[in-house]
Amino acid sequence: MTYIFAHRGSTGTHPENTMSAFQEAARVKADGIELDVRLSKDGEVVIIHDETVDRTTDGKGYVKDLTVKELKSLNAGAKFKGGIHQAEIPLLKEFLEWFKTTNLVCNIEFKTRSIKNYDLERKTIAIVKDMHLDDRIIFSSFNHFSIVYAYRVAQNIETAPLYSESIFNPWIYAKAIRAKAIHPNFRSCPNELIVKTQKHGIKVRPYTVNDKKEWLRLFNCRVDAIITDYPEKARDFREQLFT
Repeated sequence: MTYIFAHRGSTGTHPENTMSAFQEAARVKADGIELDVRLSKDGEVVIIHDETVDRTTDGKGYVKDLTVKELKSLNAGAKFKGGIHQAEIPLLKEFLEWFKTTNLVCNIEFKTRSIKNYDLERKTIAIVKDMHLDDRIIFSSFNHFSIVYAYRVAQNIETAPLYSESIFNPWIYAKAIRAKAIHPNFRSCPNELIVKTQKHGIKVRPYTVNDKKEWLRLFNCRVDAIITDYPEKARDFREQLFT
């Protein structure tokens, strides 16, 4: 069965990367959650996508220049549907305490460009290990140095490279960096590539898939998971297709 991962939580209906979006994903019976992590000024792992808080909150500035206290003072729901939701920027620790009570899988995306400083990865891995959640976590990133580092220090946690443009024989690349899966843009994974990649033992989880025609194609291809802003709609579509 193709799993449904909620992209930054149920982003289509709730403010992205907030507890309300994650809890909604659980409520509508998504199979997994995808989220993004960065470091605050005081070195805490926080859940937010952008380098700045400008797009998603009522504040301004770079995440790396703001302390947890300053980040927590912002409304992470301010820019969503006219600000009808009040929400905090969560710490990864806070999310995982709740996550432990569910049966979900979580894809943690490292938002970093560095090829030398691995503080974000190191601290994230430590939190996951402290909570004994290794078998329910996937690490992904567009920065492939990041996931190679993660594999080297936590070989029992699955890794997956994110990419937006096509890669020649992606199963060879994935195996070369010890990844168990690929997370391509859905436009970069034609049916033949999906089949070949899976035949070589590499999972395929395309992002960010919100179109019904693409759902139909990818479900029929039996991709391992789709990452979508609308987990409830995708789940209903899957049920209609296979029942």
